[in-house]
Amino acid sequence: MFFSEAGARPRTWEASPSEHRQWVEVFKACDEDNKGYLSREDFKVAVVMLFGYKPCKIEVDSVMSSINPNTSGILLEGFLNIVRKKKEAQLYRNEIRHIFTAFDVHYRGFLTLEDFKKAFKQVAPKLPERTILEVFRDIFSS
Repeated sequence: MFFSEAGARPRTWEASPSEHRQWVEVFKACDEDNKGYLSREDFKVAVVMLFGYKPCKIEVDSVMSSINPNTSGILLEGFLNIVRKKKEAQLYRNEIRHIFTAFDVHYRGFLTLEDFKKAFKQVAPKLPERTILEVFRDIFSS
């Protein structure tokens, strides 16, 4: 696929010291009774505090099934890793949305082949049209 060949995957992202502190503070605030871990319900509250939405059952189940079965919940390091990955994914989605919006010059919510060709002519004028067609077909046939 084109994106994997081009390396268009979420980049590794590091939190700033202030973001890291915020995540630790949220963990502590959600860790009722100072257990040292977040329960399922604690985790939901933490996601609401950091990302502004209540995670669905599937997301929570996925997170809870990925933790060490010898622990009663999500330890701080695991929580920080989960939050970092969620933040990376969020930034990547925002980047994709921004690129799509730049291509969607008519604000239709979708791209035509002509939109795609025009965008590539602006950013890569020497790219052969055949390559542009292959990319378009690869992206939109997936």
